[in-house]
Amino acid sequence: MSIDWAALGSVFGVSLAATVTLVGLFTLGIVGLSRQERAAAEGGSAALAVTGAYACFAACTAAVGYGIYLIVA
Repeated sequence: MSIDWAALGSVFGVSLAATVTLVGLFTLGIVGLSRQERAAAEGGSAALAVTGAYACFAACTAAVGYGIYLIVA
């Protein structure tokens, strides 16, 4: 049995980068929604923060959907 260490390292690197990216996007979405709540409590509006949050959540959903598509196809 032989292990292709280069391929294993490549898969590890891509998986790590994808995980960090998705967690970062989701975190930015949470931060955007929390800024909207803070602005609402202070009587202001944070439309840009909410739009950015929804964009981050949409990007996360698209990435997860694409991953599921790659697995199923």
